[in-house]
Amino acid sequence: MNIHEYQGKAVLKNFGVPVPRGYPAFTAEEAVDAAAKLGGTVWAVKSQIHAGGRGKGKFKEAEAGEKGGVRIAFKPEDVGLFASQMLNNTLVTLQTGEAGRVVKRIYIEEGMKIAKEFYLSALVDRETGRVAFVASEAGGMNIEEVAHDTPEKITTVAIDPATGPTAADAAKISGALGLSGDLAKQCADICTKLYDAFVKSDMSMLEINPLIVTEDNKLVCADAKVSFDSNAGFRHPEWADLRDLGEEDEKEIEASKYDLAYIALDGDIGCMVNGAGLAMATMDIIKLFGAEPANFLDVGGGASKEKVTAAFKIITADPKVKGILVNIFGGIMKCDVIAEGVISAVKEVGLAVPLVVRLEGTNVELGKKIINESGLNVISADDLEDAARKIVKAVKG
Repeated sequence: MNIHEYQGKAVLKNFGVPVPRGYPAFTAEEAVDAAAKLGGTVWAVKSQIHAGGRGKGKFKEAEAGEKGGVRIAFKPEDVGLFASQMLNNTLVTLQTGEAGRVVKRIYIEEGMKIAKEFYLSALVDRETGRVAFVASEAGGMNIEEVAHDTPEKITTVAIDPATGPTAADAAKISGALGLSGDLAKQCADICTKLYDAFVKSDMSMLEINPLIVTEDNKLVCADAKVSFDSNAGFRHPEWADLRDLGEEDEKEIEASKYDLAYIALDGDIGCMVNGAGLAMATMDIIKLFGAEPANFLDVGGGASKEKVTAAFKIITADPKVKGILVNIFGGIMKCDVIAEGVISAVKEVGLAVPLVVRLEGTNVELGKKIINESGLNVISADDLEDAARKIVKAVKG
């Protein structure tokens, strides 16, 4: 679950992390009021969408101006102008794709005199099974280029969960950022607080880009991109107030109602599979035969007929889908339940694209019998390779 920058900064502030003062705004008038409350003569006007690269992004609409989704204002009237140009217009960044995201809220933040910018993030490191900090002295908007062109400038420090960040860990991070003296002490304190926030808030990713040194020698988290681990939602009822459904794919929202693991992708072959590993293998083999999956969808090990029906409806609701591959290995899940769910969904919503079904495992013969006797135009497959070949051929001819 992703949240907006201003929400992420509020979470960090609760853990004592230094962040700039700011206020969210939903109208140009609220933006001007926010600037007045902040005082000063310089303000940052920031588009709030669930995507990075806002500073380099461009708006589709001409009235939004040529500048990006993060702008610096030196007059209160410019705060209002920038806000009116951004709000309700579509911002396109490298992370949004060509469709972009409509800006529904902005963040007005006090201006900071920046002496230096760094990159700092925390994430779950799958190799070590620990939370790890990723640090680079080459921070700012071009961190993707740094990672691609000069990966040696990026340092990863895995944290022992039994101790949290140690002095040695802090020294490695400070060294990666080129900090010494008082700034190194500030860095150690910030890393301890960020780690505390990460673990206690059940984050899956925390990115500070940039972490800045101000002209008065203070370390400040000038940005905050936060993702929570949705599996921990039962521990955090407060997340409900942070969720912005307008930033989420409608199909993913619908899938969450049925506890389906669904992620929309850019391809044209819809996938319905049970088990995350099998789902990944299914996506891989579709790509191997020259096509692209339209989604990741794991219906789980013990899905009901109703859950399967809902999953099938979600796939068919995607206008990009030109074919569907159902790939089920029945362990806990029974093939006949899958078959009944598919038949029920097809009869309810219709079938306008080719459908290939591969069943194996518990009650497989009964499942195949149900599909074969349904009278529907369904293509049967014997194994995963056969299924992938058939759906790609059916879609591409």
